[in-house]
Amino acid sequence: MNIRQRFLFIVALLISLPFVSGAQTAATFTNPLLANGPDPWVIRRGDTYYYTNTMGNRLVLWKTKDLSQVREAKPVTVWTPPATGPNSYEIWAPELHFLDGKWYLYYTATDKANFGDKTRYVFVLENASADPTTGTWTDRGKVNTKYSGLDGSVFEHKGKRYFVYSAYVGPQSVLAIAPMQNPWTLQADKEVTIATPTFEWEKGGGRQILEGPEFLPGKKGQLFLVYSASACWDDNYSLGMLTADQNADLLQASSWKKAPQPVFKKSEANSVYGPGHNSFTKSPDGKQDWIVYHAKDAATGKCEQRSSRMQPFTWNTDGTPNFGEPISIKKPLPRPSGTPR
Repeated sequence: MNIRQRFLFIVALLISLPFVSGAQTAATFTNPLLANGPDPWVIRRGDTYYYTNTMGNRLVLWKTKDLSQVREAKPVTVWTPPATGPNSYEIWAPELHFLDGKWYLYYTATDKANFGDKTRYVFVLENASADPTTGTWTDRGKVNTKYSGLDGSVFEHKGKRYFVYSAYVGPQSVLAIAPMQNPWTLQADKEVTIATPTFEWEKGGGRQILEGPEFLPGKKGQLFLVYSASACWDDNYSLGMLTADQNADLLQASSWKKAPQPVFKKSEANSVYGPGHNSFTKSPDGKQDWIVYHAKDAATGKCEQRSSRMQPFTWNTDGTPNFGEPISIKKPLPRPSGTPR
């Protein structure tokens, strides 16, 4: 190889390096998904993910085919609260569900003129459009829960639909469940409390709190409700878990068994504090399970600066989920399997 050939070879190599680097980057991502992303929720329909999180003063949806790159999607404000009324203030914990051929957006709110836990409830909007980032959202009002509360979620099991939420009962926030007549109405007379704060790790931050319940079907005949424990400002905020047999009566408190320790908690080694208020989803090819959650980078003792993150999880031999430990935001992760490149 003469000098000219060597020169051309080196030039070609240098030109190709950015493309090689780009290919490597495209195969991985790093958290956070969004720098400001408390209470993240994800639903996958077809090949599309719809993401939302608490914005405080409005409801916003992100639409993407690559959840790991949701920050590149355009946020769409789909609803803003009225100036006055029971749902006019502190718009928290939105969840998007597709039920009976329509979209339903559940959210927590209180009354600006008399705000606080005593007037905080779960409300729901309805949209008949195929794409929830378009169309018209109709106000279906307040979900008729027995108590004031927050963080409502919906799941179906064996042809029955259930609503679960965090209810304010005395000084505690407990988990309650009720069957649903339709997406905005509960069979309220059948509502039952299924879990209360009993462990010290559920009583951090000067409060006794179980919140953010999320349903997860198991692999070996179990059903799981994963919830967040303690106050959001507590750096030890973590995930707990209830387990029920798939054939059990889910409206009986005795059907649900609580894990004695958190199933997902802070990692000082990875600089992850207060991980919680999660949702679950699958990779585009359906082969991987992913947990989406919020956490902080430092032990601040505050609710602020909660960013949304995601990481894959596996299953133990007994059929329970293994969430591992929260991963550092500095660690590259392979994008979910089947993600379009």
